[in-house]
Amino acid sequence: MDAVRLSAWVHGTVQGVGFRWWTRSRALELGLTGYARNARDGRVHVIAEGSRAAGEKLLGLLRSGDSPGRVTLVVESWEPARGDMSGFEER
Repeated sequence: MDAVRLSAWVHGTVQGVGFRWWTRSRALELGLTGYARNARDGRVHVIAEGSRAAGEKLLGLLRSGDSPGRVTLVVESWEPARGDMSGFEER
């Protein structure tokens, strides 16, 4: 099973509401590595590496409406994992 890298730009009211902490918790539960970082324009950028199935689950959770704040759009892209991260950080 090849590892993948998910890059997800999360739009909406997602800063200052515990969204990065929530994302980190879900990612660790799924065995993913990476980070969630605030962008200057109000979005959150999520990078997650691991199995495609785990990445798809995280993407579904980001879009579920069950996260803190209010997500209006998630734009994702996929590429092969780089393997350059350990753990999952809030940045």
